[in-house]
Amino acid sequence: MAWFGMLAGVLLIGIVFIDAFEAMILPRRVRHGYRLATVFYRNFWRLWQTLALLFSEGKRRNGFLSIFGPLSLFALMVVWATGLITGFTLLQWSLGSELLFPQGTDNGFGTYLYFSGTTFFTLGYGDVSPTGAVGRTLAVTEAGVGFGFLAVIISYLPVLYQAFSRREIVISLLDARAGSPPSAGELLRRAAQGGNLASIGPLLIDWERWAAEVLESHLSFPVLSYYRSQHDNQSWVSALTTILDTCSLLIAGLDSPDSYQARLTFAMARHAAVDLGLVFRKPPRPPADRLPTAEFERLRESLGTAGLKLHDGPAVEIAMAELRGLYEPFINALAIHFQHQVPPFLPSKQTVDNWQTSAWMKRSPGLGRLAAAGPEDEHVD
Repeated sequence: MAWFGMLAGVLLIGIVFIDAFEAMILPRRVRHGYRLATVFYRNFWRLWQTLALLFSEGKRRNGFLSIFGPLSLFALMVVWATGLITGFTLLQWSLGSELLFPQGTDNGFGTYLYFSGTTFFTLGYGDVSPTGAVGRTLAVTEAGVGFGFLAVIISYLPVLYQAFSRREIVISLLDARAGSPPSAGELLRRAAQGGNLASIGPLLIDWERWAAEVLESHLSFPVLSYYRSQHDNQSWVSALTTILDTCSLLIAGLDSPDSYQARLTFAMARHAAVDLGLVFRKPPRPPADRLPTAEFERLRESLGTAGLKLHDGPAVEIAMAELRGLYEPFINALAIHFQHQVPPFLPSKQTVDNWQTSAWMKRSPGLGRLAAAGPEDEHVD
């Protein structure tokens, strides 16, 4: 029994160390099958989604889901700490470490667990202390491990926040350009209506870099994928979809000098969607047709009124369908997993941008002169 306890303790400590290293420090995707963090997130997220159904669909549910990312990171730290404390407890108990107990204290497994916890967090109460060489060695080792473990994990929290902040800044910049929620048709329409089509190329360069950073940061720290945007009608999934849709339109439907950059941005954005689907083990799930013929004609008409003419003929729809088939199944799988909405190519009706509203007023009349969306008779959904 003692040998079994010692083996279990060493194994538990090793699992926690490897998992924490891979989840927080190792800057690359982990390919082996079993991971403690993966099992934790898979089950905890499933439970959180079930609890979210208790809230009505809308702001309350989205607010509840937004708690998961930061809370899960804290809960994972608790799981890791509990694993290390239990592992050292098993070592002390299986090796029969001699402890100096207060009068009347039982030297059972619970006392070893208490001693391991106070040692790990370096509390230093002194009411239980080791007397033998083995116990003292393990106590000093655990104190050093606990101090270093907590320091390293906490020091990586600013790294996570900075990556999240960089992601959200670019998403926020999309608000006035593509609407709330963003859409590819609205992005191109506003640029054409404002006589600023030349800005599409530099914008796609920025979004190519954004997609690369999302790919790198979310592969290294998958927990960032659960962090949600400030507004319920924004998300990294919808932003990624909007950029892929925009690139598809530029490649297949328009004679644009930015078509080469559109191909580069499309490649990077699709790479991010596919690899993130692999990380979370979400197989492609083709969505319902997002651009049927009637919707395509409505998009053609909307862009035409702004001065952008889509190519004529069925070849455009066929090319668009081929391009959409390269990314829509992966985007849809991610949207279902993270409880996000996949934006349309063109909103069914004009909406007010996030920057135009506040808690005190739906929309100020004077903002119509500044709005990139154009019509004065916009309304809130």
